[in-house]
Amino acid sequence: MRWISAFFAFAFAASALAQPSFPAKPVTMVVGFEPGGGTDTVARIVAKTMGENLGQQVLVENRAGAGGNIAVDYVAKSAPDGYTIVLANVGALAVNPHLLKVPYDPLRDLAPITMAVVFANVLVVQPSLAVSSLAEYVKLAREKPATVTYASSGIGGAGHLAGELLKMMAQIDIVHVPYKGGGPAMQGFLGGQVASFFATPAGKARPIATTGARRSALLPEVPTVAEAGYPGYEALNWYAYLGPARLPKDLVDRLNRELVKALGAPEVQAAFDKQGVEAQPGTPEELARYIAREYQTWGKVVKEAGIQAQ
Repeated sequence: MRWISAFFAFAFAASALAQPSFPAKPVTMVVGFEPGGGTDTVARIVAKTMGENLGQQVLVENRAGAGGNIAVDYVAKSAPDGYTIVLANVGALAVNPHLLKVPYDPLRDLAPITMAVVFANVLVVQPSLAVSSLAEYVKLAREKPATVTYASSGIGGAGHLAGELLKMMAQIDIVHVPYKGGGPAMQGFLGGQVASFFATPAGKARPIATTGARRSALLPEVPTVAEAGYPGYEALNWYAYLGPARLPKDLVDRLNRELVKALGAPEVQAAFDKQGVEAQPGTPEELARYIAREYQTWGKVVKEAGIQAQ
């Protein structure tokens, strides 16, 4: 019997050694928006450096639609093997569940890995729009209700919420025009299809206000919405990495280490500076607490402002 036990012990050890170490194949990083937008751009910047560090490709897969919900649901239902993760935004994780019947629970069906980036949006306007400040923008909206349009990357996204919060606090009627991602929204804005746009703090459009609690380091001359007459206004955008809920802790920890390493790389930081976003990596536990807070905060705003899906 002793030799049988030894045989099985040897066989188990050999089997364990034969298991390929992670990652043994490309990792897929799913994005819920079209190529060219903010989420997609951040994903591709990180994927390149992460892939180089891992010695395996990290492929960005765009599953656009429903404000990022399709991508999040896809990853929530994917195999918990570490090879499929999502870079999701505040809309899909903390807003959409209060607006739409989403097929996932962001607090139960996903495994937080790390925060990626946090940043304020900037309200930019067309050069043809006769406004140069937020006060003038609000005045025009009051004089011509339901005529001033604003673009966003989609229903429930940070840009959408930033606009709805401004509508509520300034008591104006501006019209939301959702696109399938930041790239299409920027194209629509540059093409003159909309009058204004809550965008990342980059580009050559005319900025009139930023949505954070503090002025953007990239646009120090542009006041915040709060400074411009609406104290307490704050609408931050953020992207975070998550996997399916049953992802084993050792894989969560490994992915966290690799993503934090990539987010802190000098070339990634430099690329982020050009995009107007700031890396804020952290622990899975920190991200879980942050998502829970944002879920409660934006749920309250959606209810009090009477925001509805279009």
